[in-house]
Amino acid sequence: MNKNITNFILTILLAIILAQFLPWWSIMLAAFLSALLVQLKKTSVFFIPFLAIALLWIVHSFWLGNANDFVLAKKISTLLTLGGNPYVLILVTGIIGGLAAGVAGVFGKQASLLFKNNS
Repeated sequence: MNKNITNFILTILLAIILAQFLPWWSIMLAAFLSALLVQLKKTSVFFIPFLAIALLWIVHSFWLGNANDFVLAKKISTLLTLGGNPYVLILVTGIIGGLAAGVAGVFGKQASLLFKNNS
């Protein structure tokens, strides 16, 4: 299987498992661990975890908001001056989670290079 797809799936699975026990930053730990286990090259080390977690958070936010007709999402998007649009809030949520995961993925890659050089 392609390393990009493997890292993508591993990041999502680790994020789902770790979210059962840890707070929101568990996505960063999932991206870090998947970058340690599955080596990626160049810009994919940032973008694969970014896309995995952004997709996970967007789908999860939509699923939670859809259950109650986005009542809370509309109120929060009004508070954040997003025009009361819950879909923009869901997109912003995905981007923030994706950025956190992408940075953690880059850090995981750098840590794996550090461990490899010390061996």
